Amino acid sequence: MRVTLDSEKCQGHGRCYALASNVFDTDDEGYAVLLVDGDGTLAPDQEQAAILAAENCPEYAIEVHPS
Repeated sequence: MRVTLDSEKCQGHGRCYALASNVFDTDDEGYAVLLVDGDGTLAPDQEQAAILAAENCPEYAIEVHPS
């Protein structure tokens, strides 16, 4: 699985890093950033958290893609 973040849509609500702190963090201004390197490939232990974060993003800035 792979995760993408559209940083232009992010409004900094913080739900993603509250629900998936092993996938997301915040920048100095409170907006989401991915902790996953490269093309966004998730480790198996990150997949469910990333899906939960995507489902709870009010701006739909997060997408989880099958491998």
